[in-house]
Amino acid sequence: MERDITILGTIHIAWGALGMIGSIILFITIAGAGVISGDYHAMRTTELVASCIAFPLFILSIPGILGGIGLLRYTQWGRILLIIVGFINLLNIPFGTILGIFTVNFLLSGRKSQWYASRSRERASLQA
Repeated sequence: MERDITILGTIHIAWGALGMIGSIILFITIAGAGVISGDYHAMRTTELVASCIAFPLFILSIPGILGGIGLLRYTQWGRILLIIVGFINLLNIPFGTILGIFTVNFLLSGRKSQWYASRSRERASLQA
């Protein structure tokens, strides 16, 4: 099960990083189109549109990365955060849906949930 936790946490970190990279590329592409036009109003408009689209995508990628890190460290907040992120990912068709189903199924499974909780308590007691 430890391997499964590592895989799930790593996938969420990678998925969040891809979201951040994608939002940066999206911003550069949209804003760059305005710059290429050379028109001041087009530059301002495309910059605004790019910001309104890319910034939320960038921000929405952060919880997956933080949750993945928390899961790899066996924290309860990481597990809870990834359950929430998993439910939100269900709306992100098709790859986010697959990741969301896997995440929610894995983290809410009774036996795995108990194993994770005991592992989390072990880690917390070692750090204290």
